[in-house]
Amino acid sequence: MLDPRSEIYPTIEYRPIQPTDLEALEKIHLALFPIRYERGFFLNVVNGHGIVSWGAVDTSRSDDRRDQIIGFVTTRMIAAKDSEIEDLFRYNSSRKDLTLVYILTLGVVDSYRNLGIASSLVREVVKYAASIPNCRGVYLHVISYNQPAISFYKKMLFKLVRRLPMFYYIRGQHYDSYLFVYYVNGGRSPCSPLEIVTSFVVDFRAFVKMLVAKFWTKEDHCNPRWTRCQESNTLLAPQSNKRIIRGDNTRCHV
Repeated sequence: MLDPRSEIYPTIEYRPIQPTDLEALEKIHLALFPIRYERGFFLNVVNGHGIVSWGAVDTSRSDDRRDQIIGFVTTRMIAAKDSEIEDLFRYNSSRKDLTLVYILTLGVVDSYRNLGIASSLVREVVKYAASIPNCRGVYLHVISYNQPAISFYKKMLFKLVRRLPMFYYIRGQHYDSYLFVYYVNGGRSPCSPLEIVTSFVVDFRAFVKMLVAKFWTKEDHCNPRWTRCQESNTLLAPQSNKRIIRGDNTRCHV
């Protein structure tokens, strides 16, 4: 166990996650998160299939573990129009190819906490996003009760742009999510009165849809007319915008 108060600090280096990290990556995720990720997720991470990731290694180790990851961040590129914050970029409606980098998972093993490793990993993500001309930001979700993560992203100058009601579903209970964004390449929050009103209306409509969805799921049966509306997403919010977490541990890092 490392003592952060010690005068001797490890030498941490950052590199892309690679196939040899598969076993260690799975173990750390299992220890940190309540979600049990499928094997396919880790294979996509280590092979770079649709996921860009970075690992932190302690090169000051004298044993054969000097290249074993002790921290990581995994990300995915998403089209801005397909994200929950698409409305924040309508001021630049002439650009149809805008993208965002979404942080999937971020973690550091307990013995290497409080050494600035998580901050350095997030900076790698921001630097990567800024290197893509049509990228406008890095964003992620934080469960509403995870105060340490909320404080961390605020310290990293991420902007809290909205609260998503009942976003997570853990052991039979709903939890809200906070959505944080770090803008790059000229990306910004809406600032004109019209833009602010538009953003508010979008949020309010999403909230009403969630309430309606919750009401109708309690009904014993559905009227066929409402079923057709459900299939066209008129009444119900898209399920892809929620996170259902299964597991005994309700601790959520991000």
